[in-house]
Amino acid sequence: MIERLGRRKFLMYGSAALGTSLLLKACTTEETGDSSEETTEGATETASGEDTIKVGILHSLSGTMAISETTVVDAEKLAIKEINESGGVLGKQIEAIVEDGNSDWPTFAEKAAKLIDRDEVVTIFGCWTSASRKAVLDVFESKDHMLWYPVQYEGQECSKNIFYTGAAPNQQIEPAVDWLLENKGKKFFLVGSDYVFPRTANTIIKEQLKAKDGELVGEDYLPLGNTEVTPIITKIQAALPDGGVIFNSLNGDSNVAFFKQLQGAGLGPDKYPVMSVSVAEEEVRQIGPEFLKGHYAAWNYFQTVDSPENKKWVEDFKAEYGEDRVTNDPMEAAYIMVYLWKQAVEKAGTADDLEKVRAAAIGQEFDAPEGKVTMNANHHISKTVRIGEVREDGLFDIVWSTDGPIEPLPWNQFVPETKGFGCDWSDSEKGGKYKIEA
Repeated sequence: MIERLGRRKFLMYGSAALGTSLLLKACTTEETGDSSEETTEGATETASGEDTIKVGILHSLSGTMAISETTVVDAEKLAIKEINESGGVLGKQIEAIVEDGNSDWPTFAEKAAKLIDRDEVVTIFGCWTSASRKAVLDVFESKDHMLWYPVQYEGQECSKNIFYTGAAPNQQIEPAVDWLLENKGKKFFLVGSDYVFPRTANTIIKEQLKAKDGELVGEDYLPLGNTEVTPIITKIQAALPDGGVIFNSLNGDSNVAFFKQLQGAGLGPDKYPVMSVSVAEEEVRQIGPEFLKGHYAAWNYFQTVDSPENKKWVEDFKAEYGEDRVTNDPMEAAYIMVYLWKQAVEKAGTADDLEKVRAAAIGQEFDAPEGKVTMNANHHISKTVRIGEVREDGLFDIVWSTDGPIEPLPWNQFVPETKGFGCDWSDSEKGGKYKIEA
């Protein structure tokens, strides 16, 4: 069941000083075998010791995805710092080894293998794009290792070796389409980056539009990082001469050009509302709120969520990284996944026995900034769904929300090939994909 919410007041920011005591081990050029540099500003380098538990952090600190992924690293570092300051895990401090995926999918796979084999980390927190996650999937499955993945994605996957703390499609994409159909119109133009997430997401949306009497009027893609958006805008104008919905799954720097040129062409949110699923507060800040005001995004978390847990987290994040910084959904999902891993390790009584940690992770709950979350047997978490409208200050007014957490469905129930399938890693006879009994 879903209900409308009124607009919420945004959080007042408290002044705080920068600083951090996060325990990190720097990755040198000699260790990584390339010239990429690790971003460890404000971190204290500490030698490895027997009193530490080593974890990996693997995100793009350079390239087209750095606009989004560097902030996720900050959130993970903050969680690790807090845990270490409160006594660590099983009496040991967390030692984080950070690697740069460089917005390059083979590099992600290489760095994942390096973290597992050479650095001997017990888990990795990493990836953003589904292309990077798919690139490392074989590494984690062949080595029977563990990845915690913090970003909303297209579903159609359920790995024993991955814990997904971002939204499944039924916790973001599908509710956004329903809301648009009810409030903004039936005609949809789909815009996305040319890789697995946007294409699979749009496959789901097209099936949903068929089922809900919506109309697809156009669909186009840009290579990831490409900024030549004029041809797409021309197609939108031709397909929607009187206005209509634009569903946007562009990622990275492409969004900068898209929103600026969309406004330049006179396609404003009054007639051409854009619903984004990869644009949050950090992207709005970097693109410029003047180009996005009045457009929409679907997430599980916004900085304007009105809860004590969120107010504290925003204050703590700003105290650590600066008053001008913002929080967003992938950052929040990255932050809470570190805590969920910690809780699973403590329940298992070990960080090294990954089978025990996997089993202990199922059922873990956390009072997150977005609201209470629970790790399900399908390795996805229950999450509240929210839709926000960009306002002048770059934050979001929450204009709609579910009335509580929604259970995750990794196998999509609109796509014929996966309709009726589920995932359950608590039952060896079901596993990653099984037919749900009617």
